[in-house]
Amino acid sequence: MTHMNDLEESRLSHCEPIVVKESFPKSSINAQLHHYLKNVYFKNNLDEEIFFTENRDLNTGYNIINIVYLPNGVLHREIVGSYNPYASQGQNFIINEEAIVWESTFTQTPPQAKCSESCPPGFMKLTRESEPICCFDCIPCPQGEISNQSDMNNCMKCQEDHWSNHKRDTCIPKLIIFLSYEEALGMALTTSSIIFSLINTIILGIFIHYRDTPIVRSNNRGISYILLISLMICFLCSLIFIGRPDPVTCILRHTTFGMTFSISLSSILAKTITVIMAFHATKPGSKLRKWMGSRISYTIILSCSLFQFILCLIWLFSAPPFPYHNMQSEIGAILIECNEGSMIAFYCVLGFLGFLASISFITAFLSRNLPDSFNEAKYITFSMLVFCSVWITFIPTYLSTRGKYMVAVEIFAIQASSAGLLGCIFMPKCCSILLRPDMNSRKYLTKKP
Repeated sequence: MTHMNDLEESRLSHCEPIVVKESFPKSSINAQLHHYLKNVYFKNNLDEEIFFTENRDLNTGYNIINIVYLPNGVLHREIVGSYNPYASQGQNFIINEEAIVWESTFTQTPPQAKCSESCPPGFMKLTRESEPICCFDCIPCPQGEISNQSDMNNCMKCQEDHWSNHKRDTCIPKLIIFLSYEEALGMALTTSSIIFSLINTIILGIFIHYRDTPIVRSNNRGISYILLISLMICFLCSLIFIGRPDPVTCILRHTTFGMTFSISLSSILAKTITVIMAFHATKPGSKLRKWMGSRISYTIILSCSLFQFILCLIWLFSAPPFPYHNMQSEIGAILIECNEGSMIAFYCVLGFLGFLASISFITAFLSRNLPDSFNEAKYITFSMLVFCSVWITFIPTYLSTRGKYMVAVEIFAIQASSAGLLGCIFMPKCCSILLRPDMNSRKYLTKKP
């Protein structure tokens, strides 16, 4: 049988692992192995004084002996190492691991004097209360923290643009998230934008081809052209919202959206006012005859668009939109989005659009009961009802979504509201032009209800 010397037995009783190495620094081995022997003082067989100094350094060297009981009962002492405090660094502690004979009752050699297994990378040690320091639990590192070594007391936090991997032993770059053209959602929105713009182009072509017919001329074809072109730009501007945001696209997103929608809504307001003026101008002695013409309509469009343009300039010169790396919105990811910059300017632009939409809706609603020959007000009323419904529904939906889906909701609102205006105002006219030529006559439009 093999018996350990006193130093080894003492180490096991204090739950310190026996780690055998070829060399140790002098201060390290004294601090770890002999701190409990600082008051020891005795003489060896050679009458040499053995004691520890105030720095816990041994004043002399010694041999490390492995005591072995041979099968025949003979006690055998085998020198397996030595310690010399005056030797050079790296040669002061020497041990031969292969020469050590461990007791056969050990289940593991060299024996590990621990009550807990080592914590692998990705875990940290949590000492158990009222138990020796060698007794601990292994706790997984929290999200965003790692431990890349065994038996770490604390986990290390990853950098702000990095995140812990699944094993919590390495920091990896965070996933970059934005609405991309390559993903299914981005492709679907891109396709719908192109399809709507093509439909818009076809309707514009029909109106240009039949520009001299009564239906096209009845409500100022110039305003119809402006409205159709602005709606086409609305469909296409939704493409700016797709892709990785950069300083240019962030500026163009909401300014282009604000300008094109202000032109569209002011054109609708001008068309509604034209319908009302045209009806009242037909009455005998009406003073509105001198106001008939395109001048008043173009003035409305120009003034409203100019006011929105000034708001956009103030926005861009005060605090323009810019790309922002949002690291708090989604765990383990960086959401690249456009920060509006000045929220006051942003809400002023949206507020003016809401004002134009409200005025257009109220004006069209009040004129909805005009005779059938001037029934475009009914179509405008319904189109503005669709427009307002889309954007009223947009607000809670937008606030309840996160990440790239917020951008998708905004694109959907732009396309849906634009499609509502296009379909409700121009589709009935296209059906009359193409399918009911008899309705596309001056006699039909001027007949009494």
